Amino acid sequence: MRRTRGRQVEIDSLEDFDRRLARGTTRLSGWWVHGVDLSGRTEQLAACDVAGASFLACTFADGDAERIEGRGAIVFPALPGVPVDPYRSRLYTAGELFDERPYAASLDARAYAWSRGPQAPRAMLARALHDHAIDEALTAWVGDRRLVGVMGGHALERDDTGYADAARLGRLLAAGHTVTTGGGPGAMEAANLGARLADRTEDEHGQALSELATVPSYHPTIGAWADIALDVLEKWPGETETLGIPTWFYGHEPPNVFATAIAKYFRNATREAILVQVCDAGIVFLPGVGGTVQEVFQDGCENFYADESSVAPMVLVGRRYWTETVPAWPLLRSLARGRPMEPHAHLVDTVDEAADLVESTTAGAGRP
Repeated sequence: MRRTRGRQVEIDSLEDFDRRLARGTTRLSGWWVHGVDLSGRTEQLAACDVAGASFLACTFADGDAERIEGRGAIVFPALPGVPVDPYRSRLYTAGELFDERPYAASLDARAYAWSRGPQAPRAMLARALHDHAIDEALTAWVGDRRLVGVMGGHALERDDTGYADAARLGRLLAAGHTVTTGGGPGAMEAANLGARLADRTEDEHGQALSELATVPSYHPTIGAWADIALDVLEKWPGETETLGIPTWFYGHEPPNVFATAIAKYFRNATREAILVQVCDAGIVFLPGVGGTVQEVFQDGCENFYADESSVAPMVLVGRRYWTETVPAWPLLRSLARGRPMEPHAHLVDTVDEAADLVESTTAGAGRP
């Protein structure tokens, strides 16, 4: 959501810049001018009070950047060799991340390769600025939406019954909430898919699952995995909003294309904390291993220290899995005992039960 009025104004085109000056604006305090070629606007900049204005990766005529800095503006330079825009003001779309074929040429692949390069100060600065910009964009995007998380294993393949279950869960939860996942493959993709196609018929939902199953995994070819998903969206362009929060730290796991908004971070620690915190309507945990278990107890920590008004539901799906295969439930239940979170921690067997619990327990609940 771009701010176009009030004390902070975001401008990302020369046309918008000129239009505002034509209205008689002479004081630019609070303006954030992003990526605009101002090399032909020396006179206009000289005529304005630029104190308090910020110019991010803009182009200036010789000497203009130094002159406006001397008059109180802040100039953030473009950072050459950086594949992402460290000053971006909005979340990603799948089309931006998968902008080129083959996959190795895409923005997503280029950004991952760059992130694995030397940790030079300029690259570290660019990554920090980028992740801060994603934080800001995500805060603006969330607004008053109620987000419910779905966490689960990245290795779940599209032809597995668990994938269909996760897609059904996303579909059910999307009726009253914005489904949010870690944005990757497996259970995350399935939940984003189910939510995205929530406005399509059950038959179309089933057809989409059948087509996706023809390329069950992103191994060995990410391109084929992503292409069939993009084909599914072209046939059944679901319009329901859904959010993915992936990371280039796990860049070998591509982002799924079914999230309508993608908050992709370089730092996984930042991403994990944000992923848990934004899910104010609770989180459903499907079977998973290391990453999912981490999220269970990261969410458990948030709820452990929360007061009654800030606890968000936790629903673990799969009694046998969470008590025997990966026995996280006994520990979670022990942590919850006697705390405000105790009545909000649940263990169920089916995704239908999980969706019903979220629906029945989120009224008035949620972390601020």
